[in-house]
Amino acid sequence: MPIRTLPTLVINQIAAGEVIERPASVVKELVENALDAGATHINIAIEEGGAQLIRISDDGIGIAADELTLAVSPHATSKITAADELEAIGTLGFRGEALASIASISRLRITSRPTTEAGIAEAAAVLEVEGDAVTGPTPASGKPGTVIEVRDLFFNTPARRKFMRSPASEFGHINDTLARIAMVNPDCGFTLTHNGRTVRDLPRNQSRRERCIDLLGKDLEEGLLEFDHQDDPSRGSAHCWGLSGLPSLARATSKFQHVCINGRPIKDRNLMHAIKEAYRGLMPPDKFPMVVLFIDLDPSHVDVNVHPQKAEVRFRHPSHVHGLVLTALRQRLLGADLTPAATFRPTIPQLGSMDGGGVQTAPPPIRSTDDFVDYFKAMDPKQKGFVYSEVKRQLKEETPEEVSAEDDAFEEQLLSRQAASEEKPNTQHLTPSHLSILQIHDSYVVTQDEHGLVIIDQHALHERVMFEELRKRILEDQASLESQRLLMPEVVKADDARQAKLDELRPLLERLGIEADPIGPGQVAIHAFPSLLFSRNVKVGPFMEELLDKAEAGAFDKLDLGTSGSGSDQQLPEEAALHEVLDMMSCKAAIKAGDKMSEQELAALLAKRDQIERSSNCPHGRPTTLRLSLKDLERQFGRS
Repeated sequence: MPIRTLPTLVINQIAAGEVIERPASVVKELVENALDAGATHINIAIEEGGAQLIRISDDGIGIAADELTLAVSPHATSKITAADELEAIGTLGFRGEALASIASISRLRITSRPTTEAGIAEAAAVLEVEGDAVTGPTPASGKPGTVIEVRDLFFNTPARRKFMRSPASEFGHINDTLARIAMVNPDCGFTLTHNGRTVRDLPRNQSRRERCIDLLGKDLEEGLLEFDHQDDPSRGSAHCWGLSGLPSLARATSKFQHVCINGRPIKDRNLMHAIKEAYRGLMPPDKFPMVVLFIDLDPSHVDVNVHPQKAEVRFRHPSHVHGLVLTALRQRLLGADLTPAATFRPTIPQLGSMDGGGVQTAPPPIRSTDDFVDYFKAMDPKQKGFVYSEVKRQLKEETPEEVSAEDDAFEEQLLSRQAASEEKPNTQHLTPSHLSILQIHDSYVVTQDEHGLVIIDQHALHERVMFEELRKRILEDQASLESQRLLMPEVVKADDARQAKLDELRPLLERLGIEADPIGPGQVAIHAFPSLLFSRNVKVGPFMEELLDKAEAGAFDKLDLGTSGSGSDQQLPEEAALHEVLDMMSCKAAIKAGDKMSEQELAALLAKRDQIERSSNCPHGRPTTLRLSLKDLERQFGRS
């Protein structure tokens, strides 16, 4: 076939295939244009998930009547004028193809009344586009700003329209898209309606935190830790602000991770890795932390012109930005109490009687002994915890000198007994160690702190202690672990792929005291093993087989963060691989559930808990500690 120039409509529809994926893409492009136009409030009206109507109304500077036709032309923009401006983009839109692409696959109507230095235009102008047919502009009435109506999306591209989901699903994408944009623009107000029903109504001039809480949910506010981190001035002027969710708020997907660069919501693999590393060991590996991350840096250090929808960026110094985010999150998490609170079933209902309709009534007031007896007589028999007469008899027998035979003095007798018990020494006195530390079923340790009752998983805590001590020795002290040579090498099976992974891990394994070499087809011999693992009766063969399984699955693969940045940043991928191996070592060597511990061992373990970082979670992310606060105890016992 001969080479020929494509019609303008086809060119625009091809561009639309890259820019307009679904109705949410239209909303994103038009809302970003409104923000670039200086809008302070934007109304988004949606009908049938955007397939029938998308109306975006703003109070921005508008478009002059003589520029409306040009606005729907391909590659027409007011954002840039020269190629060198692409090196430091300061606006959300700049390609100049959004309106042309949208117009080519919908019935588009633009009504705009511009505001200039001379004032507000006397009238608005309207332009209509359907396919390649353009009507107008013609005078019209309208408020200052711009209203863009997109009807019958994909009406002339049925192949694209049939791939649209249900209206509810498409609107869900629109809602998520708007939330990400609104989160980074708290100065602007947003109203979102669907089929006439208001879904979001965000006021203007909110603080960053207020806008984030409004979008994420006020019930999460207490679990979101605010951080504000300024980069070292010697390395640039990068700034990082955000909210880091407690590990207990972790989700099953990364949907609740909001990353923004210079006011632009993006997705970036390197930054997602930095977030994951900051939370390493604080949650299970299949969970994702809830994080809001705003990064401000020199526009010349980030290229936003690498993705048609501007959803991805490229950093000039990727490892520098990675280190900035990792440091900001780590410092905030290390400075917070991450001990999760114990949760319970609903509290026990207050004692009382059941009326004829099965409704529990309030207990009668207790003013005398007779009232006290009546109180228990009125209870359902299944609720009675003791026999009143027997308790009273025992009370009299135990403290006859303090209890008279008169029932009407019973309340005073109870008070005098309480006072006497506080003055008398406890005949069953326990040592301080028994009072402060208790091992339950040889698996859990119970103690207290200033907030309430603390329950500790001995295996999880010891695992974290061992992990931190091993990490400190290898990374901070730059020392290798002590190794013990085997009298006879331990041989494990390993195919060619596993042997190749073994070669990649060799420098790391040597630092851990592991010496292993291939000895033939499908076999690897282990000649030396860490003394620590030997002392904890860890089997050499199963450990190495599991390690090679993880290596083959890619658990120790390094993430490429680029070639620029400081030397400390370049060590992050190796540190991540080391953490994976140390996770295994500490888990295998730690005290197990069911191991009886002496008082001295329990005291030493709790002392370590106060000395190490991230003691609230084991390296795999499980909690080491649960806290039952005094307030929770009072609520459970009906005292609040």
